[in-house]
Amino acid sequence: MNTVGCYTSGRARALGHVVAGLSIAWASPAVAAPAAPAPVGAIGISANDSISPLAAPAEPNAISLGTGKAAAASVRESWFRQYGSAFTRNVTNATITPFLPDPAKATGAAIIVAPGGGGMFLSMEAEGWRVAQAFANKGVAAFVLKYRTRPTPAGETEFKAAMDAMFANAVRRDTRMKPDAAASRVSDSMADAAAAFALIRARAGEWHVDPQRIGMIGFSAGAMVTMTTTLGMPEVKPAFIAPVYGSMEAVTVPADAPPMFAVLASDDPLFAKKGFGLIDSWQQAGKQVEFHLYQHGGHGFGLGKKGTTSTGWFDAFMLWLDTNGFLKGAS
Repeated sequence: MNTVGCYTSGRARALGHVVAGLSIAWASPAVAAPAAPAPVGAIGISANDSISPLAAPAEPNAISLGTGKAAAASVRESWFRQYGSAFTRNVTNATITPFLPDPAKATGAAIIVAPGGGGMFLSMEAEGWRVAQAFANKGVAAFVLKYRTRPTPAGETEFKAAMDAMFANAVRRDTRMKPDAAASRVSDSMADAAAAFALIRARAGEWHVDPQRIGMIGFSAGAMVTMTTTLGMPEVKPAFIAPVYGSMEAVTVPADAPPMFAVLASDDPLFAKKGFGLIDSWQQAGKQVEFHLYQHGGHGFGLGKKGTTSTGWFDAFMLWLDTNGFLKGAS
């Protein structure tokens, strides 16, 4: 199997103490991580959750997107580990890292994976590398998008304090994250996503990808990147999109909106119990949509929280892709 950057370990940030917040992730080092000692869904960024510095992993297969420097360019990118899972922050240079399937299993479909982290850090493992590896195992070429983030304090204590301050009110019922508003201007992350689509299409022959079957999946804040790119940059034209535990706010649906597969847990402290405007918008516009609301899972469960039915979303998504013809190259 020609898999680039396989890296396994749990990430799932469940907002158990204060609220860890949205996710955004990327990457793919050439080293393997130790097994996560904490259960999936346990990770948060609060003063009660310890983090430790992590040496930047080798990323020999990361490809620069050439979208320029982020506002955080004066602060050095740094990595950290929490509950056995790797994260990075202060990302100033966007890249994609390919996870390519065994040619014998390749379907020709491709997907860009945008992990989460509130726009200020990137959850590399559970929402990036592990997800991409799962797709490659199923014959789908996956490309983990490491997009530019906003700056955070260099010190660990100050960083955790900044995260707590940012997400302290995230669980309030009146807290809303509106994709329409975010899509009104082209952000760094949107530009990075658009560049990723362009690069994959340009090298489609090399990577044995059908340029018409490239979609995007995003987790939490990565779901926001997926939605804002779809809404605010119609020229990108993803073949399909999959926002996973992202904002459910109503949106203005583009005339050529792609099919959408959405996932949320009913006990998500950020986005549950705030309505399903996003799903309603897609339906009312006459666009294809499938929505899975799981009984339990919390927020940040990645490929699924053990002991809950949220572990079934990935297989459901693969069936949806197949049923809608995106895996037509599968043998």
